[in-house]
Amino acid sequence: MGNICLITGSSGLIGSEAVGFFAEKFDKIIGIDNNMRAEFFGQDASTEWNTQKLIKEIKNFEHHAIDIRDIAALESLFKAHGSAIQLIVHTAAQPSHDWAARAPITDFTVNANGTLNMLEMTRLYCPEATFIFTSTNKVYGDTPNYLPLIELEKRWEIDEKHPYFKNGIDENMSIDQTKHSLFGASKVAADVLVQEYGKYFGMNTGIFRGGCLTGPNHSGTQLHGFLSYLVKCAITGDKYTIFGYRGKQVRDNIHSWDLVNMFWHFHQDPKQGEVYNAGGGRFSNCSMTEAIEQLEQITGKKMNYEYSETNRIGDHIWWISDVSKFKNHYPGWALKYNINDILTQIHTNMSQRRH
Repeated sequence: MGNICLITGSSGLIGSEAVGFFAEKFDKIIGIDNNMRAEFFGQDASTEWNTQKLIKEIKNFEHHAIDIRDIAALESLFKAHGSAIQLIVHTAAQPSHDWAARAPITDFTVNANGTLNMLEMTRLYCPEATFIFTSTNKVYGDTPNYLPLIELEKRWEIDEKHPYFKNGIDENMSIDQTKHSLFGASKVAADVLVQEYGKYFGMNTGIFRGGCLTGPNHSGTQLHGFLSYLVKCAITGDKYTIFGYRGKQVRDNIHSWDLVNMFWHFHQDPKQGEVYNAGGGRFSNCSMTEAIEQLEQITGKKMNYEYSETNRIGDHIWWISDVSKFKNHYPGWALKYNINDILTQIHTNMSQRRH
């Protein structure tokens, strides 16, 4: 039977990175992905190209087009493999604020009920496995916007006297009494469930609250995948719209490989219901304006963009993740890719994919 790593959302950005990463470390990789991304964002965002690529390139990969809301289909898969499943990386989700507001029931059943289904199957059929959940910094809602922020020439920044200035926002920020967006609320429900299965049932569960997760395998769209969508517009010349905050809103960006490497470190010494902020931190971050400038240097041409005064509801003005808690728990881990590496990689990969 050997050991198995099961990955949901296996054709998405983090899922496919995890498939490649863990293929060398496990006898078998089982991927679950039913290309809901195309349903959410249209054919442009379809991950089918990635599914086919994984099937072709990764010999020990097995693909299942299961919907994580379908507990009967999940159960037959878990039953068939049982305790051979040693690692579960749960990345499948509805990932957009705007989409969630249009279809709250779909959003919640995918994000919250789907996660509960995965946890319960793990508890029943492979309770010793490590369960990793890709949560989001949106669980903190718009609380970060009430920090003492200062407007600089090209970015917002936090007052340097504030404790968050040095390393960014840590896990002690409250996730309560804030405007999350419906997407944020469904992810909070899932996040707390994964914590609870760890603390209540003593299962090995890790919650990773991602900032901007990015990398060359992103099927970026206007509503989700900001850097890869920005690069797509830089290549095609399509108009990009900046929403609010004078284009100075700051995001830290973590390369999908760096995030999956966090999962690997956690799996080797798992904890029960532990929460980590996971992002590029002070090592890898940029404002919209800075990202556009860097891309213009990479492509050698001006970007076609417009500015809209209307910011997205609950959008963060400044977000930098403090990853020092994870570094303290797993000192062997460090970030490898900075913002320039990430933009260059996405640009190279996307240019090749277009030819």
